Parts: sequence; C-alpha cells; structure tokens
Amino acid sequence: MNARAQKQTVHERRKGETALSEFADYVEKQQAKHPVNGKLKAPAQSAQYEEHDELDILDSLNLAETSTQIRLKDLLLDTGEDADSTLRQLGDVLQRRMLEGNGETLFDLGQQDHGESMSFSKDQWDVALDRIRRAAKTLEADCQILMTRNVGGSSDVDPINEKDKSCSGKIMIRQEPETPEDVIETRIAVVGNVDAGKSTMLGVLVKGGLDDGRGKARVNLFRHKHEMESGRTSSVGMEIMGFDSRGEIVTSKVPGRKLSWEEIGKQSAKVISFTDLAGHERYLRTTVFGLLSSSPNYCLLMVAANNGLIGMSKEHLGIVLALNVPVMVVITKIDICPPQILEQTITQLTRILKSPGARKIPIFIKTRADTIETATQFVSQRICPVFQVSNVTGESLDLVRTFLNILPHHGHYDAEAPFEFHVNDTFSVPFVGTVVSGVVKSGVIHSGDQVMIGPDSLGQFTTTHIRSIERKRIPVPVCQAGQSASFALKRIRRKEVRKGMVVLPKHDTPPKVYREFIAEVLILSHATTIKTKYQAMLHMGPISQTCAIIDIDRAFIRTGDRATVAFQFVQRPEYLAVGERILFREGRTKGLGIVKAVGYDKDKPLNPDGGTEGEVNETGAAVG
Repeated sequence: MNARAQKQTVHERRKGETALSEFADYVEKQQAKHPVNGKLKAPAQSAQYEEHDELDILDSLNLAETSTQIRLKDLLLDTGEDADSTLRQLGDVLQRRMLEGNGETLFDLGQQDHGESMSFSKDQWDVALDRIRRAAKTLEADCQILMTRNVGGSSDVDPINEKDKSCSGKIMIRQEPETPEDVIETRIAVVGNVDAGKSTMLGVLVKGGLDDGRGKARVNLFRHKHEMESGRTSSVGMEIMGFDSRGEIVTSKVPGRKLSWEEIGKQSAKVISFTDLAGHERYLRTTVFGLLSSSPNYCLLMVAANNGLIGMSKEHLGIVLALNVPVMVVITKIDICPPQILEQTITQLTRILKSPGARKIPIFIKTRADTIETATQFVSQRICPVFQVSNVTGESLDLVRTFLNILPHHGHYDAEAPFEFHVNDTFSVPFVGTVVSGVVKSGVIHSGDQVMIGPDSLGQFTTTHIRSIERKRIPVPVCQAGQSASFALKRIRRKEVRKGMVVLPKHDTPPKVYREFIAEVLILSHATTIKTKYQAMLHMGPISQTCAIIDIDRAFIRTGDRATVAFQFVQRPEYLAVGERILFREGRTKGLGIVKAVGYDKDKPLNPDGGTEGEVNETGAAVG
C-alpha cells in the first residue's frame, strides 16, 4: 500500500510541475487584463513577454521607415556644417532611449536598430564614439564601453563572424541623477538551500574583499546574535550595492573602511537592493513573506557546487517560477568541489531548469562577452544565466558584478494611478516615532501628505500624515511607483500598525476591505484531497494570514487540479484587489492562484449542483 501511495505521489508531483508553468503564464495574462490599481497600464505592455512568432517575421522583413535607419548612421558620422544640429538630434534619440530604460540605455554602436551592421571602419568608429560621448554629456550622462569588436583595446572580444571586419561595440549610457529620488533601483531576492553561501556571496559582493572560507564575509550581514552563533540567516536581511554613472562599484577609497547606506545612495546612479532570505526549512514562512512582500524584479538562486539542488532550493525555485520572476543561478564553492561532483551538479541543474515545470534555457556564462549578451536579453522570461563562482578565490565574481551593472530595470509600475503603498515592516525609532517600510505599488507620495493606514482587526482605517520619507536611509521629499521607501507617521503608535497593511490617500469614503474572496487556484502538491473547511497559511504580497476554504466549484480537488475556490480570512479582513497573486501552504507550498473576485455571496455557491456537497459548503461558510 505504501509503494502504491508513493507511486501516486510521484505521478501527482509531475502532473503539478507540468501545470505550474502553464498556470504562471495564465496568471501573467490575467494580470495584464485586470491591472491591480493601475500597476499595469495595458495588455500591450505585457505583450513583450508573450511569444509571437509572427512579430519576429515582421521584424525580419524590415518594414520600418528606411529613412530613420539611414539617419541614425548619418547622425553618428556627421562632421559637416550641420554637425551641431545633428548632435542635438542624436541627443534626443539618447534621451528617448534613457526614458524608456529608467535613466540608462545600452547602445549598440555600429549596428542598426534591426541588427544590421553599419560597416564602420576604425576611423568612423572613433568619430561615432566621440559624437555619442558629446551627445551624452549634454544630457549629463556618462558612457562606459562594455565591449568592442575589431576595435582593439582591453574591451575587445572575438567577432561573431570572422569574415566581418567592421567595428562595433556595446556602450552603457547612464544619466547622473540630479537628486537621490532619481536613482535607479533594482530589487533582487536571494534564495537557496541552507549552507548554499547566500550571505557570504552578498558579503563579498557588497562589502568588497574575499571570504576566508570560515564565514568572515557574512558576519556583517547578520541581524541577530543567534544568527552569528549558528551561521544561519533566520530573518529577512537587506543589503545594497551601488554603481555610479560610469559603471564603477561605489566603494570606500580608504582601505578597510565600509561605506554607509547614505554614502552609497548619494554617490550611486544605480542601486541594487538585495533581500537576503533564510534557507532553512524552519524559516520557510519568513522566506515566502520576504519573497512576496519585497516585490523583487529578479531572483538570485544560490546552489552549492558540492551539494547540488537539494532541500529547500527546489521549493524556493518553484515559488519564484510561480511568481513569474526572472531567475539567475549562481553555483558557489567551486574551489572546494571535486570536478566530477561539479559536473553532476551542473547536469542536475540543467535537467531541472529544462523540465516542464520550469521551461528555462540555462546559459552558462564563462566570458565577459557572454555576460553582456545575456544581460541585455535577460528581460526574456525563458533565459536563465548560470554563473560558477568562488567567494574565497574570487573566480568569476567580476562577471557577476558586470552582469548586475548592466541588468535592465524590469517591472511595470504606474505613477499616474492612485497612490498605494504596502507595508512589509514596522519600526519604532527614537525621537521620530512609528516608521513603516515597504514598496510603493502605484502613484506618487510627498512628505506632509495626508494618508490613511489600515485595515485594523475591525477593518477600519486610521488617518495620519507622512512626517518624512526615506529611501535607503536618505531623506527624500517624494517617492513614486516601483520604489521601496520608509515613512515616518504622525500620531500613530507602533502597536497600531502591522505587516500587511496598506497606506492609501485620504478619502471621504473609507476603502472597502473583505474577509472573503474568490480565486482561481492550481494545487501543486497535496497528499490527499482538499475539501471545504481546509485551512492553510495564505500569502498575498505582504499579507500573511490563515485562510479557510468555504466553497469549491467541485466536490474536492487534488494535486495538479485548477479550480475556482472561495477563501475566508480567519483573523481579520484585508485590503484586496482583483488580479493579485496568492500562494498558500501548509508546511510546504500547496498551491498558487490569482484573485478573480472580492467578496462572496452564500446565495450563489460555486458548485450549485453539488448535491450533498453543497450542504457541506454552506456549513463551511457558516462555520468559517
């Protein structure tokens, strides 16, 4: 009997894996149709992540206006009487591209927009590069040559085609931020099994210097005494890494001195915010909360070369895939791993990434050219870059730093929509008062604005004012969609606020909160059947609360099933929106889904033809 149950579990697990990627794509399309408070402007924006072969055919036909293609080359090479005028036009082209890239753009010098070569000679390349630099200077931006072909110098790489002798290259153009609120911010969640080297890797990347193999690099990242003693992260840690407009890492000029967050923020044009999450199974709830509440743009999965993808690594990877967050993998500890074990780890990782549940294309990065090419295409959900590093010898760490520098900003946020801020942590700061931190989901907020925070246990909202705003510990007057920030609130006690609350603009009519909602869910893994009255811990953004199932559109659901389910919060009502992703678990992850409707009408059951089951549903609704 046990063997039969075990076989069934394996079969069901495979069924769940196959359904996962399909459901994740479905959720992405549903969110495009139902923007969460204007977070997504239109389905057209998410269309760039959908695969349309017919669009590739149209691109290859080159139906764009020929004049603009020729004109870009003319703008780059113009040295005649109209050189100043065309330089201003070139500046306008760069300005538009930088606006699209949130203050930075990667310019393919020597290539047309459709990928065809401009056939530059060395002299033409020098002219074009000089004009790009002058145009960027007028926009207060700096240029960094990432790599060149047939130009010569330290950045030169082998040409793609040996017959092609034309000069080309990739140049990062990044604007110098006028104020701290203009700094580009990219959030990366770091996950992986316990002892994979997550905290050590961040310590080496952020603080500079190498590890000694005995935990020297990770000590600065720990927040609690017991973490230092055990060497295991148990909380959600935060670290930042800054790049200036020239692509250099912002570090102290004095050896041994560490820069504060304020110093890094003021000197940087781009800041990478790392969320260091716990790898131990005991802290899975904290890790899931950190993943959902920090709204990461990317995810960094750490795998120890000598252990492979074991334990919680697979669990974390499944959650990240369910959230449709682009994943990059770093294989650590390659200095102490025997070659045959490393080969086994790479084989296992490749198999899992190519499985029906993940559907990723692993790209093993060995050279600088690989790094730059992959980083520019990483917006595609299918690509998964894989690095092999050692934090003790420093092998391939420069490739990881280059990759993070080029990484394009990913995520759609609407600054024009009404303001909404999700609280993921609360503090009581001496001489300041109550402080809440989180991510601005939509809209813009100014210091001094009147806002409402809630809901409390009764579903009520409290009116307050924003005393001050900080980003990365730097005071700023304004904060907008997509940015993480901390607000100091007036006349609010810390015990009155909690994780999972929302901050909204002041309105005469209080916002609606709901105890029940209907969601479309996919069951990833469950040993038996799920019926009404089943309870599990539900995560939705920063919300973590026990939920009971009060109605299902069929008698019961099993692993791999997609169903419409009515949930009810057990403790208190929450502020919800249609299109929000949900993840529920009981120990390990059980399922994921998307909110289809808020509120639930007992007179309109999801399974009206359920017979006796319908009576159970009504009882469940009444009891819940």
